Amino acid sequence: MHPKCLSETLPMRRKLLSSIVSAAALFGLSPAGEAASTTGNASLAVPPAKPEPAPLEDILALARLRNYKTRRSSSWDRTGGNNDWFTVEPSQSATLLEASGAGVVTHLWFTIDSSDPMHLKNLVLRAWWDGEATPSVEVPIGDFFGLGLGEYFLYQSSLTAVAPMKALNAYFQMPFASSARLTLTNEGKMRTGSLYFAVDYVTLSVLPGDVGRFHAQYRQAAPCKGWTDNWTDNGSPGINERKNLSGEGNYVFLEATGKGHFLGVTHAVEQNQDSWFGEGDDMIFIDGDTFPTINGTGAEDYYNGAWGFGGQPFANMHHGAPYMVNPERIGGRYCLYRWHTESPISFEKSIRVTMEHGQANHRSDNYYSTAYWYQTEPHASFPVLPPPADRVPRVFREDGPGAAPVPTS
Repeated sequence: MHPKCLSETLPMRRKLLSSIVSAAALFGLSPAGEAASTTGNASLAVPPAKPEPAPLEDILALARLRNYKTRRSSSWDRTGGNNDWFTVEPSQSATLLEASGAGVVTHLWFTIDSSDPMHLKNLVLRAWWDGEATPSVEVPIGDFFGLGLGEYFLYQSSLTAVAPMKALNAYFQMPFASSARLTLTNEGKMRTGSLYFAVDYVTLSVLPGDVGRFHAQYRQAAPCKGWTDNWTDNGSPGINERKNLSGEGNYVFLEATGKGHFLGVTHAVEQNQDSWFGEGDDMIFIDGDTFPTINGTGAEDYYNGAWGFGGQPFANMHHGAPYMVNPERIGGRYCLYRWHTESPISFEKSIRVTMEHGQANHRSDNYYSTAYWYQTEPHASFPVLPPPADRVPRVFREDGPGAAPVPTS
């Protein structure tokens, strides 16, 4: 969906809506939320629906007695003093949680005091469940909490939030049957002077057998190289006529094998070219499908906004674009997220979650993302984490709209 179409489409939509309302009136129907009119044919009146009583288990959800034990692993001062932080030297790791038995991590909280301006990209969060050899979580800490450009900003969603001052929170359920281990590794060149953290979890007598393990995986393409530099705007001749049904060249958020469900993604973008970056569709391939099982209509539509977000940041429980700087220009920066908590996208054998970068991948912007999902183990190998210097966002020289002329000599 292109913002340029808005001025042409809205009048037509308003006219159509007016026709629908007029037609509804002929049949005695009323707008949503109003009682049906009884001045016409009474047989057509729609009586107000009686609300269904809430199930008893919902009414008593907060009052029902728990059979787990609540625990916390944190950076508290073991001497009883007030030095409630850890220091993390370069190339060293802090152990955040080491637990045995069955349980569920329910909440992560961090705040970090560091002289490293890119510590959100250089500190890497990892998690292992049930003694596995490779981590199920491997993400720079900023990206894990939706801060994919290495900068802090405030927002709230149902699963992640950033509160004043620089307080990182996540509410994913992370189950384990026999053990859990979480670490934070300093892959930068500067010491992390004060790492404050809390890992809240519960212990269980046994973990139910029908729960998947939590996974989070970081990926990036800087830049996502487009198929052409010969264009001046997203509507240039030949751009919209380009076809893509196979997903070839798409940016890949996630490739996983096994049985599970995709929970959502956080996604950061830095523009290397002018104009709207999101003229490309989400395309999700499930259980080996050759063509997309799920196909969308544009990046802003996948993130449940519209018309290029109108340049307006927003943060809702399931979707948002809470960070937006210099939109639709070279150097423009966005942070986005979408949680499929209303119906996680399930797969029996495999899933491939992708998005075009421009129409049929004509654009060359920078993408940084973290995918979150649950699945049976073992999981497929993760891509190698890019080195710290490559994770730092920066604008790349690309041709196309807004680019400086290429010198001829």
